[in-house]
Amino acid sequence: MKKNIALLLGVLPMVFALGACQDNRTRELAEQGLIYCSEGNPLSFNPQLDISGTTVDATSHQVYNRLLDFDSETGKVVPNLATSWLVSEDGLTYTFQLRKDVAFHSTAFFKPSRPFNADDVLFSINRWRLKDHPFHHVSGGSYPYFDSLGLNKVVVEVNKINGYRVEIKLSRPDSSFLATLATDFSVILSQEYAEQLLAAGTPELLDTQPVGTGPFQFVSFREDNHVRYHRNPDYWGEQQTQQQLIYDITPSSSMRLAKLITGECDVIAFPAQTELRIVEERGDLILDEKPGLNIGFWAFNTAKPPFNDARVRKALTMAVDKRTLIDAVYFDSAIAAKGLLPPTSWAFDDTRKETHYNPVMARQLLDEAGIGTGFTMDIWAMPVERAYNPNATKMAEIMQNYLQQVGVKARIVSYEWGTFRRLLAQGQHDSVLIGWTADSGDPDNFYRPLLSCSAIASGTNRANWCSEEYDDLIDQALAHTDENMRLTIYRQANDILEEQMPLFPIAHAYRFQAYRKEIKGLTINPFGGIQFAGVVKESR
Repeated sequence: MKKNIALLLGVLPMVFALGACQDNRTRELAEQGLIYCSEGNPLSFNPQLDISGTTVDATSHQVYNRLLDFDSETGKVVPNLATSWLVSEDGLTYTFQLRKDVAFHSTAFFKPSRPFNADDVLFSINRWRLKDHPFHHVSGGSYPYFDSLGLNKVVVEVNKINGYRVEIKLSRPDSSFLATLATDFSVILSQEYAEQLLAAGTPELLDTQPVGTGPFQFVSFREDNHVRYHRNPDYWGEQQTQQQLIYDITPSSSMRLAKLITGECDVIAFPAQTELRIVEERGDLILDEKPGLNIGFWAFNTAKPPFNDARVRKALTMAVDKRTLIDAVYFDSAIAAKGLLPPTSWAFDDTRKETHYNPVMARQLLDEAGIGTGFTMDIWAMPVERAYNPNATKMAEIMQNYLQQVGVKARIVSYEWGTFRRLLAQGQHDSVLIGWTADSGDPDNFYRPLLSCSAIASGTNRANWCSEEYDDLIDQALAHTDENMRLTIYRQANDILEEQMPLFPIAHAYRFQAYRKEIKGLTINPFGGIQFAGVVKESR
């Protein structure tokens, strides 16, 4: 703690110097709005295209709406752009009544001529599901979240019944479908704006100069510096929102905290575990805490020998003391994982046992697999802080020492975050410390994106592991609405994961949000992305 306070004291003078250099216009804008110190650049302004939490935080709940949403307290699906819905008895047809008089953003680059309607729903869904859609291949043509769920095969038709009623037909029953439509990625885009861009020959601007129906509208983005939004004056929802919202891109955690203390930022992303006490002890700051629907894990690239051998994967997990990792990296802000699901999930399997530290058995399994002492492997460590793993590099260093004791040499690999994710998607890693934050309360949101066969191509299955038996089980689970039946099926899937160990579940972390006392209305979203609608800054 002393080390972190000393580091903070060293950073504070720099923050004051930066503040002194601000021009009057910047100060004036800051006084009118809310400033959020984010940890990095969004990779896109359309969350359909990217699963990164940085992109989601900067876009999903600020610029857009979805057909459905989640109640932040109960986790239940609630209306959003759809005011009501019906599900057929066979579970294959969903009919949605749409909200009327919802305006799209009117900006310097787009003036809508009509309100939101069924055409926008068809455009937004068909873009990611139909390869012959005129916008499917724009901005790369990859839709990782939807691809990881295999939704392009599940959704077989999207029909316009009238201007404010839409029908979606599925190929099979899917008890998680409503939850999927409420996730951060299921945003509704403007068909009219897209057609305007296509006619102008600039379709990619749909994803870099976004237009939505959300509480804030896009103004500007300067890489490694800021994102600026203005309040949407025509927003259909709650109007109690700041005149402008600024994302101050600040990769350093200690710098974010320093800016929070000086008042240069109102809210900060991902306070480091070692900084939480500093926030708690200050009367001008608030630290909120909530159990997280997340999982931090160590994934093995099963497409590469010898990690295609379950004995090797099991040995490596037994060689590492999970409790030490949790104590050293999470302190008191996480619990040890028994499997993919956190205890807050209704499908949590409390009969599951943790993998225990056993270096003797680890060495024995490595010998059986023909892995001699001196074997060398890589551990890729995220360069960014996440709730599910606040310090992947430190964790990798601890693991490195443990692995050395069983005759395995581990090299720690890291890159800039964008490069890291690109190379990871290409399967260049041996193993990686990463994780997942649920986008809904449905257990399928863990099982399918992380380990299904279809999730390999989408890049969310970091283990590159494919089991037809496992896929069949999680498909069976979605065919049932009875939770007890689904729980029984998920326990069978857990048996496969325990035997095959494509990834090593480490911890479920609490989520923390640090902000200044003047900020009112900010809550922790259990499903990921931060929301600034309805958040206000009172005068100091």
